[in-house]
Amino acid sequence: MSVDNGSAIKESKTTFEKVSTVVSLLLIIANVIYLFGQWQTLPDQVPIHFNAKGEADGWGNKRMVWFLPAITLILWGGMTILERMPHVYNIPNLTEENKDQQFMNTRLMLNIVKVEIITFLVYTSWQSVQWSHGKEAGLGYFELPIFLIIMLGTIGVFLYQNNKISKNK
Repeated sequence: MSVDNGSAIKESKTTFEKVSTVVSLLLIIANVIYLFGQWQTLPDQVPIHFNAKGEADGWGNKRMVWFLPAITLILWGGMTILERMPHVYNIPNLTEENKDQQFMNTRLMLNIVKVEIITFLVYTSWQSVQWSHGKEAGLGYFELPIFLIIMLGTIGVFLYQNNKISKNK
C-alpha cells in the first residue's frame, strides 16, 4: 500500500518533547558557561581523547575544549530539525492508518536519543576540564558501555513499539 508521507506531521510537539529539547539546549549553554568560567585556569594542554578505561590518553591545545560544545550544538540543531521532518524517516510497514502513530513514536525516539547524546557529550566536556585540573573523573571501564546500553536500549524500545504499532493497524 502506498502512503502519502510527503507532508510533515501536523501534530505539534508534546510537552515532553518541548521540555526535553529546552533541557538539552540548556545543558549545552551551561557547558559553554562552565568552559568560559574555567578558561583562565586551564593549562595549555588539555585532554582531547580518553581510552576505554575513561582515562585521558590524548592531549591538545586548550582551545580544543570548544570542539565538543561546537559538535554538540551542531548535533542538537540537526536532530531538532530532523524531528520536524518525520516524512523523511525510513519506517517499515508504514500505512495511512498508522503513519501518525509511527511518526510520533519515531520523533519521540529521536528526541530522547538527542538528549542522551547531548548529556554524554556535555559530561565528556566536563570530564576533560576535570582531567586538565589533575582530577581524575569518569566511570572507568563502564562509561562508554553504559552510554551505549542506554542509547541502544532506547532505540530498541522504540523499534519494538514501532513494530507493535505496525501489527495493530
